[in-house]
This record gives sequence, C-alpha cells and structure tokens, in this order.
Amino acid sequence: MNFNIPLLPIQQDLETKQVLKQLAQSYRHLSLLNGLCTTITNENILINTLSLQEAKESNAIENIITTQDELYKAQLNEKFFNDAAAKEVSKYANALKEGFLNVKKTKLITNKDIKHIQQNLVGNDAGYRVNAGTVLKNERTGEVVYTPPQDIVTIEKLMDNLVAFMNDETLSDLDPLVKMAIIHHRFETIHPFYDGNGRTGRIINILYLVKEEQLNLPILYLSRYIIQYKADYYRLLQQVRIDNNWETWILFMLKGIEETSKQTIFLIEGIKKLMIDYKHRIREQCKNIYSQDLLNNLFKHPYTKIEFLENDLHVNRQTAAKYLNILTDKGFLEKIKLGKSNFYINQPLYQLFLSGVPKAEPIDNIITENNIFDMKK
Repeated sequence: MNFNIPLLPIQQDLETKQVLKQLAQSYRHLSLLNGLCTTITNENILINTLSLQEAKESNAIENIITTQDELYKAQLNEKFFNDAAAKEVSKYANALKEGFLNVKKTKLITNKDIKHIQQNLVGNDAGYRVNAGTVLKNERTGEVVYTPPQDIVTIEKLMDNLVAFMNDETLSDLDPLVKMAIIHHRFETIHPFYDGNGRTGRIINILYLVKEEQLNLPILYLSRYIIQYKADYYRLLQQVRIDNNWETWILFMLKGIEETSKQTIFLIEGIKKLMIDYKHRIREQCKNIYSQDLLNNLFKHPYTKIEFLENDLHVNRQTAAKYLNILTDKGFLEKIKLGKSNFYINQPLYQLFLSGVPKAEPIDNIITENNIFDMKK
C-alpha cells in the first residue's frame, strides 16, 4: 500500500482542544522529571544507568531481547561476555549518549547526524536506501501493510524537508512536543534506512527534546511505553497514513511523554533514596574510605570493578581492591568471580532496575484493538 507523503509542515489544525489539554499534563510531568534530575549531583549516574534501560526497551521492540544481568555484564567490556543482544543494547546506549553530546554542542539534528546514529547502531555506512524493494509487513500474516518511498531522490527530498522542520523554527510554530510526534511519524513513514529505522527514530525523539531544551538529559523512557502499547503504536501510525488522523496519534505520543516521565521519576527517586542510604551508612561504617567519587562510582553502574575505581578515584590498584573488599565485608557490595576477574554488584540498585516500574496508563480514548499492524522494522 503506497501513500502520498506531503511536505512538512502539515496543513491542518493539529493543536486541538484535546491536544492542548494533554500537553498541559505532559509538560507538568516532564518539568517534574527535569527538576528531579538536578538533585543528582553527578549527571553521569543518570545518563549511564537510564540510557541503558532505554536501550534495552528500544531494542526489545525490534525483538532484540536481553536480560538485565547480560546487559550490565556486557558494559564491563569483558571478552568472555558474548551475549549478542547485550552488545546490541550497548551500541544503542552509546549511540544515544554520543548523539546527546553532539546535540548539546550544536543545537542541530542534521542528515549527517541521523546517518551517524544509524551507522553506530547497525555497524555499516550504507546510508539512505538506494534500491527499491523495502516494504513493511504484518509479522503474523506476511501481508504488506505499507510501502515506503522506494527511490533515493524522494527519500533525500523528504529527509531534507524533515531536517528543515526540526531545525528551522520559521517553518512551524507548533509546540515542540507536538512537533516531536510529527517528526517521529514522518521519520518512520519515510523509513530511510535498510535497517535500524525504529531504533534511530526513537533516539531522534529524545535528541529533539534535548535540542528544544524540553529535556535536560537523554533519559526519557518512551520505548517502554511503545512496548506496552505496541499494537496501538503501529495501528495509529497507519491511521495517519490512511486518513490523516493526526489528533489521535499526537495524543498517544503526548500521553507517552507523560507516562514515561512518571516512570523515569520513579526510578530516579529510587536511585536517590539508595544513594542517600549508602552515603550515610558508608560514612558511619567506612569513614576512612568514604568520598563522593566513591559513592558516584557505586551508582554509575550496578556492577563495578577494580579498574573503575582506579579511574574514578585516581587511586592505585591495591587501594581500589582494598576499598571494594571493605565495602563487600560491610554488605554494601556482593563480590562475584567470572573468569579470572572479580566484579562487585550493588544489589539494591540492581534490584531496583530488575523490579521495573509501574505500568503506564493508557489515554482514555485510545483502546487497544485486535486489528494491529505488527510491522517488521
């Protein structure tokens, strides 16, 4: 099924009464999230831990499934960790963090940036599609439900228009959150790459909010919301293509921002509570080794090791090992041996992520249907 893709901006009223009502709720919780981020002294704690969670959920949409344990072990960069899915998650987290640093610096998202994100995800530099034949199918029936643009000229024209829409404020005075919903739909509709479109598109969501200064750190869990309402996500994507039903799509995405803000707040509050507890107890029980850098190290990653302490605390290997052994003896860490190496787990932090977050609530007028478009990405 082919669809005409008009150039942006969309020539219809998109900021309806219902959209404006939902915008107020979305901004309320997004503002709470941004405010809470400032209460964590080292932003790398949130960037490292939460970007991995986003990466895990985003890859799960593409059926790249990994466990929390495999995910964290892969981040230790040990040769004996060979879980392919965990490595894919690591690629996503690294692409997200690199994109974040770039957007913070340039305040732009360019075609070059988008291609670089996708290259980091899939490991090749094929760029935008140049050969025809890409279609999106229903995974259960094999039916073709959508055929994106097939020629490179059209793809480049639409991508140039999309990039202009993201960066040129004179093209549209729509609210940034509404624009993010449009940008995501348009990118997935162009489907410019042979592989990695879904993951690239979800990274663009986060980076666009950072660019527009609506999100301070790249930690919004939109992928988790999409997984929970995956059927609605694909159905509503398709409805816009068929009948220009933009309002319901925008409401769905705005509700996603509200709900995932709540979920991320839940995790940050959990991290903050654990950090305060560890800070007080380490200062009481291990006052000779306590430092803020040590505390940050224990919460930058649920697993740590001697080399991490050496780098973060600027101490020698013997001192780092001594600190970790003390913390293990006092019950702050659990020591495990894998291969020839020792690793130390912050079990309360690990359990926080393992337990997950409260389920996102659906928007009132979007009801999950059986008529879904589970399209291959």
